[in-house]
Amino acid sequence: MADVTGATIELEQLTKRYPGSANPAVDSVSMEIAAGETVILVGPSGCGKSTTLRMINRLIEPTSGRIRIGGEDVTDIDPVKLRRRIGYAIQSSGLFPHLTVAENIAQVPRMLGWDKKRVKERVEEMLDLVGLDPREFHDRYPRRLSGGQQQRVGVARALAADPPVLLMDEPFGAVDPITRDHLQDELIRLQHELHKTIVFVTHDFDEAIKLGDRIAVLREQSRIAQFDTPEAILTNPADEFVSGFVGAGAALKRLNLTRVRDVGVADWPAVSADEPLQVIFNRLRIGGVSELLVLDRHSRPYKWLRRGDLARARGSLARAGTPVTHTVSRDATLRDALEAVLTDSSGRVPITGRRGEYLGVVDMETLLNSVHELLEADRLAALEGHEELVEHQQPHTREELEGR
Repeated sequence: MADVTGATIELEQLTKRYPGSANPAVDSVSMEIAAGETVILVGPSGCGKSTTLRMINRLIEPTSGRIRIGGEDVTDIDPVKLRRRIGYAIQSSGLFPHLTVAENIAQVPRMLGWDKKRVKERVEEMLDLVGLDPREFHDRYPRRLSGGQQQRVGVARALAADPPVLLMDEPFGAVDPITRDHLQDELIRLQHELHKTIVFVTHDFDEAIKLGDRIAVLREQSRIAQFDTPEAILTNPADEFVSGFVGAGAALKRLNLTRVRDVGVADWPAVSADEPLQVIFNRLRIGGVSELLVLDRHSRPYKWLRRGDLARARGSLARAGTPVTHTVSRDATLRDALEAVLTDSSGRVPITGRRGEYLGVVDMETLLNSVHELLEADRLAALEGHEELVEHQQPHTREELEGR
């Protein structure tokens, strides 16, 4: 396990009032965040969660209260210098369109006076870290990137100067659902490697469950309704307001708490598309399997090939097999994996690494066993809770019995 590189964050009676407004936008928020922890701020639109986040790096100046990072009071530090010490990623990525990917990532290190060699090495390191080939993306401009790639570069830029704290304001809100799932998995993987302190704003409770070590459910004016682990909020919401965020199907939402890496990745026979067709066909005919996974030249899942496809090949794989439409990473949740398996006719989904390379598969049987285990654990927990309640309600003394 890598060393924790994050810093503690303490918010003390943090308040923001805007002129002409009867009520504060943020009212006396106090919160302690541990070094290396991912904390999610979730709440209804307009509740002040983004305002709270932006006060941490003083993009919005607090009206009153204190902010401490690593024990240091930052409310008196020059805000420009403070922001260079804190990573910040937003929904639209915020990349400068006239700068290349490398120039965008290098912005803060250059402002901090890093030498050219160190900046160049850091840019390449950051691109590799977020799963983008430096040779391919170094000199591209943002307009030549997909939405998901832009967000990856935005995260790389936020981490370039190795800040202890990363603030993220709905960073994945503007991309399609599949890309969003992959970006969430990427953030989970990055946090496993880097152990930064992350404060992340979202309105999506499922995203909060998936990403957070702890979740702060906020009411109006950022008043904290419950600040706890995802498991605790799912199984024991503090009140009806929090229950409204949890919604129906709390047990199924717990699928967002378990990762593919926790249930095991199985091997599955795979073959490169570059191999001669006869070799591929022989593996299908005499290899004891009815299906092969064909990989492209980058070792990424390409097609499922079954014995029945051989007659349609006619000398080329282009006419045979079923394209792989879904993959998940080892950091994907069981919910992600289950959705992918249900939409794939093979009954399994390939697991991929940082750059999409094939690692193995997870199948329907494994996922269903995990679902059954979760549901059984919930059933036993509910039964134990009921027995404790009955026990608590029973009279224990002679006086109590006679009183009845």
